Amino acid sequence: MLPGDERRAVRRDLVERARGGDRDAFATLAAESIGRLFNIAQLMLRDRDLADDAVQETIVLAWRDLRGLRDLDGFDAWLHRVLVRCVYREAERERRRSARTIQVLDIASQLDTARDVEDRDTLDRGFRRLRPEHRAVLVLHHYLGFSDDEAADALSVPVGTIKSRLNRATSALRAELEADARSVGHLAVESVLAVESVRSVESVR
Repeated sequence: MLPGDERRAVRRDLVERARGGDRDAFATLAAESIGRLFNIAQLMLRDRDLADDAVQETIVLAWRDLRGLRDLDGFDAWLHRVLVRCVYREAERERRRSARTIQVLDIASQLDTARDVEDRDTLDRGFRRLRPEHRAVLVLHHYLGFSDDEAADALSVPVGTIKSRLNRATSALRAELEADARSVGHLAVESVLAVESVRSVESVR
C-alpha cells in the first residue's frame, strides 16, 4: 500500500490526465469511485435500479464536465456534488413517472437503535410525505453534512433558498410527526372505547 502522500499524488496525476482527455485515467478514477457512489445513491433513493441510473448519469456528466474542474485535489467533493444532482433529478423523474413518493433517505437508520419500530415507521411516513425539494435539502444538510453554500451548489439554487427550504422542511416534518401522534392517540382512544363497549355488551348477556 502506498503512503498517504504518494497515494494523493498518484490520484492527483490521474485527475489531471483525465481532465486533459485521457480516457484510461478517467476509467481508473471511475472504477475507484463507483462503489462508493452507488452506496450513497442507493441510500438516498432506496432503489437499486434508480441508484444505478443515477450513478451512470454521474459518470457521464463527470467525463463531460471534468475539464472545468480547477482544483485537482477537490475531485472527490466535486464528483459527490455531481452525484447529488443526479440523484435529485432521478427522484424527480420517478416522481413524475409514478404517483408513489420516493423515499430519498431512510432517516430511520439515524435513530437510536433502542427506539421501537413504531417510532421509525412514524418518522419514515412523515419524511415520505414531504415535498421532493424538502426531502433533498434535509438529506444534504443532516445526512451528507453539506454547508448551505455546498447544498446551494449541489441543487443549483441560491443560498437563501436553501436556508428557507431547510426551515420549511423542518417545520413540515415536525407537523407531520405531530399529526401522526394525534392520529395514533385518537385511534388508541377509539380502541379503548370499542373494548369497553364489547365488555358492556357481554356483561348484559
